[in-house]
Amino acid sequence: MGFTTKILLLGSGELGREFAISAKRLGAYVIACDSYDDAPAMQVADAREVFSMLDGARLREVIEHHQPDHVVPEIEAIRTEVLVELESRGVHVVPSARAAQLTMNRDGIRDLAAKALGVRTSTYDYATSFDEVRAAAEKTGFPCVIKPVMSSSGKGQSTVRDADGLEQAWRYAVDNMRGDRARVIVEGFVDFEYEITLLTIAHRRGVSFCPPIGHRQERGDYRESWQPAAMSEAAIADAQSMAQKVVESLGGYGLFGVEFFVVRNDDRSDEVIFSELSPRPHDTGMVTLVSQNLSEFDLHVRAIMGLPVPGTIRARPAASAVILADRESAKISYSGLAEAMAQGADVRIFGKPSTRPYRRMGVALATGGSTDQARRAASDAAARVRIEYED
Repeated sequence: MGFTTKILLLGSGELGREFAISAKRLGAYVIACDSYDDAPAMQVADAREVFSMLDGARLREVIEHHQPDHVVPEIEAIRTEVLVELESRGVHVVPSARAAQLTMNRDGIRDLAAKALGVRTSTYDYATSFDEVRAAAEKTGFPCVIKPVMSSSGKGQSTVRDADGLEQAWRYAVDNMRGDRARVIVEGFVDFEYEITLLTIAHRRGVSFCPPIGHRQERGDYRESWQPAAMSEAAIADAQSMAQKVVESLGGYGLFGVEFFVVRNDDRSDEVIFSELSPRPHDTGMVTLVSQNLSEFDLHVRAIMGLPVPGTIRARPAASAVILADRESAKISYSGLAEAMAQGADVRIFGKPSTRPYRRMGVALATGGSTDQARRAASDAAARVRIEYED
């Protein structure tokens, strides 16, 4: 069987699953990699490899064995120095090995944005010990936010109101970090009106933007998102300018999830503050599965494969709401799907083989006459899906 391209996917969660589906639709051969077997993307891929991507020797071995046209990271916890080495020998890393290396840790991308490019960010400092945490908090003031420089989905993140909460936040961050660096970022708290994700696509004809996506978090992790988020034209233009500056500096082609805080000033104008960037599809962008004709996953694949990406991307009012587990279990099933979809919502079950508290197991998606209407429909649908624990 002939394929247009071979893709090695590093990380096979729910985002990787949707990416693999989009890639398969365009004739790609997909090898899905993750640290555990039967991960969501593996269930729809052509081949699989099970190993820790922090094992540099094994990572190199897998890439050299499969000889892919594109190596596509879906997670942060990767031995990125191996990607840099292999890229210098002709391996194509998406969007670039430099992007993967800088964004693996929050310190790399934050310093690039704030210090090298002059992009507006919150006040911040780093710490590798509790004494350094206290010193950093003196610089940022209270309240402040403490989180590992490497984590995902908000793991290890705390908001600290006073000095008494620093030690607990430091321990929580270290206990929940990914990788092998006990380093945290301490940020001045931004009293934002709302926060957005601006999906930014770098492709052969330039840079395109999806309409902004609003989202709500709990425990540092996304719970619902909606598109388009209501923003002034000036604020959108400001966010696009900052996103383009950072994306072009990172180099390469692909979709980037760029997060911003939006602060409402006394004169009612909106000020946009850069927060984070992921050089890959974003969890809040799951809403694009129903809001856009081309989802974030379709756009990522197109950019990678050198296929046309629209200069203007529009979105209908839509929302997503996550379906969460509340306990550990290795035997699960789902009920309530018919009730969840009865009013027109869609449900995507991710296919994760086990649960743990607060693990995302699926998402409900809905459109509506307005984003508020869509949010109510998606939240109602998510609440009707029940995870049945059989052990």
